[in-house]
Order: sequence, then structure tokens, then C-alpha cells
Amino acid sequence: MTVLPDYSGPFDPGFRLERLSRGALAVLGREWLLHGHLQDRVGVPMVLELGGRQEAERVAIEEWAAASPIYSVRMQEALGFRGDTVSTILKNLQLDIGAPPQFMDFRLRLIDERHGEFELAHCGALLDVEPMGEDWVRGMCHTIEDPTFDATGSATNPRARFLPVHRPPRVPPGRTPHCHWRVEISDAAEPLAPHPNQASVAGSLLARLPITSGRLSAEPGGLDGYGGPFDTDFQLEDLSHAALQTALEEVAIQSHLLFRGYLLSMSDHYGEPAARSAGPRVLVGLAGLTAGRLRAAMNVPGDDAAAIGRVLQLHPTFQPGSYVGLDVEVTGPLRVRFGFTDSPIFRETDPLTWLAELGGDGDRALDAVVQAVNPRARCVPVPPREGERHAYEAVIDPGAEPAREEPEVRLARFSGGAGFAFHRLGVRTEPDRRTRRPRPVRR
Repeated sequence: MTVLPDYSGPFDPGFRLERLSRGALAVLGREWLLHGHLQDRVGVPMVLELGGRQEAERVAIEEWAAASPIYSVRMQEALGFRGDTVSTILKNLQLDIGAPPQFMDFRLRLIDERHGEFELAHCGALLDVEPMGEDWVRGMCHTIEDPTFDATGSATNPRARFLPVHRPPRVPPGRTPHCHWRVEISDAAEPLAPHPNQASVAGSLLARLPITSGRLSAEPGGLDGYGGPFDTDFQLEDLSHAALQTALEEVAIQSHLLFRGYLLSMSDHYGEPAARSAGPRVLVGLAGLTAGRLRAAMNVPGDDAAAIGRVLQLHPTFQPGSYVGLDVEVTGPLRVRFGFTDSPIFRETDPLTWLAELGGDGDRALDAVVQAVNPRARCVPVPPREGERHAYEAVIDPGAEPAREEPEVRLARFSGGAGFAFHRLGVRTEPDRRTRRPRPVRR
């Protein structure tokens, strides 16, 4: 099978991630990690409409504490590094949407299996929140980080703790590295109990999806898992083609799980109607922003129906295929049909999913995705085929006025992540470690 260095070739209605090269999968993986990380840039303002800063902090704590222990264990099992030591915790951080590489430039060091540390040479989240003032910095770097770091570590060992050496507010201003933490496992520490919402998230069909193995290809090289020693310079490019496919499916699941945690907290505190109202708005901002980034990152050419089809196939909101079934068909240069099949996301027993509001306000998110490719495109519902729950046709009208960018997408652009430029790195072909530590830059 020929693998693709990007998605600049012809549109393929049967496209699967396995068609992409190792290098292309690593590029896509970083985009998906950033996608999940940026959820709160739109989600937090939705909370602020209902409450104050403290309420927003509470929701952020609950969403991450409910989701991160679940997806941490899934990633450990997917890549073969399940354990109860500090090296396991550090490996998890390298594959977590809370720490997208380069944008959140973690410098990790393993001291021994009960002690480690890390510095953030560049914290994109801090740079987003510093202009909002010291109260917001303390809220993120103290109030939120303390319980959520520990919740993530507890997935590996309930006696693991994250201890700050220094952290913002930065004194003096502009101090680097932005923060410094220790990671310790102590027999004297009380085992940390899971957040009550974790059980609710764990009971979803999403959390119980089987972990899938990537499909093999002719492209050689890379690690088939991460069961070996902790590597401080680990990058996605170090994984084999099959392992990358597995890792990306888990990254997509991470963002779905985090969104469940967010909507669960919103529903608990403000009621289900408020959560159902906020969900589509968060998706509009995040999905629209990510669609534009994917188009650039994967070299999707043009702005026709085929370009829209490619972006739909690459978008993490519509992945993994084991959870979200999406069929995409280009029916002409200005038309693309896409149908959502009767897949597990539509069989959850609650409305705590990205696509729960399709057929209603959630359809605005589909417009935001296609308009990131062509602002003259609009999505219209069409009759579903057998086995489909929802179906749409994205139609480009060359004579129409370009759509204005949705306010939620503009809100997402507040983050420096909107224009952050990742560095492409070479794939590993030999077992020797090469230090490849890029400097984060903005577009």
C-alpha cells in the first residue's frame, strides 16, 4: 500500500488514517492534541455567562478530573506501558491533550521510578491567560492545576503527587521556564479517591470502546509501542506506522471524553438545558478553528467540494471510526454529501456528546467546518440513507456572499494556539536517540 505524505492528492471516499505516512500521522496527531487542549478556550466563556470565575474553575476541575484518569489508562494499554511508576506518569504526559507538544513544551526528567520533575519552557496556556490578570493566572496555575494534575497521576498510582517548585504568576515578569514541578510517589501520601464524575464518564460507550491495533503498512521503522524506557525526547514520529494509528484513535477519544466531562459538570451545576445549549456553541468554535488548521497542516489543496471532503475525513470530532461513523462522498465540484451512520455516539444514553444536537443547533458546527474551507459553503439536511442517523450536503454557491465567521470561532482565536506553528520532525529509522527540541513559534 502506498502511503501519503499529506492529503494533497485526489479525494478518496474510502480514505482511512492508514493511508497517511508516519510523518503525516505525527503532524495530524499534534493537531488533534491541540484540538482537545483548546476546548476550554470556548467552554470556559460559556460558563462565565452563567457564573463567575470561581464557577468556571470548578467546571474545569471537574471535566479534567473526570476524563483524564480514564484516557490516561487507555493510552497506557494502547501503547503497552501500563504501570504504577513515575516513568508511566511522564509517558502519559507526552501523549495527553492537556500537554500538546511544542505548544505546551514540557521538559521531563526521570530521576527514579518514584521521583521525576518537569519544567515548561513554553506554556501556551499561560500566555493565553496572563493578559487577563493575576487572578486568572492563579486560578489556572494553582486552583485548577493542583487537583487535576493529581487526578491524572492517580490513574497510574493513587499515591502520586505533583508538587510545585515554582509556578506563575511569574516573578520577575517574563520568567522562564514558565514553571517547574516535581512528581513523587510516596507511601505516606493518602491514596487519592477518584472524582465522583469519573464513574459517570467511565460508564459511557465511549470510555468502554475496545482499544484497536493499527493496520500494518509497507512503511518500516519506529517503535511498536512505548513499553521500553522513558525517553525525555519522545516525539510522535518515534512510533511505528501501526502504533501511530492506535495513538491517534486514542487522542480523538481523549477529546470526546473531556467534552463529556465538561457537559456533565455543566449539567450538574446549571441543568441539562444549559449544558445542551452550551455544547453546540463550544463545538462551533473549536471545530471551525481546527478545520482551518487541518487544511493548512495537511496541505489540502483548493476550496472546492473535494477539499471540504478531505477536511471532514481528517477532523477529530468525527473520529475514531469505531465511535463516529461518517461517510463522505463528493457528488460534484461544488457539492459533497456526508452521512453519519448509526454508530455508538448516537447510542449513548445521555446528550453528553459532540453530536447530540445534530438536527438542531449542532448543525451550525457543520457550517463552521465547511466554511473554514470555503466561506460560500452551506450545509443543508438531506434524507438519510439506510443505516444513517443524519445526512447533509455541503453546497458551494459561487454567487453567495461569504459567510461571516461565527462568534464562537472568533472566541477560539483568542488563544495563541489558533495561529501556533508546529515544527515537523523527522521519523525515527534507527534505535539511537536524537535530540530534536524545536523552539515554539507563532504564525
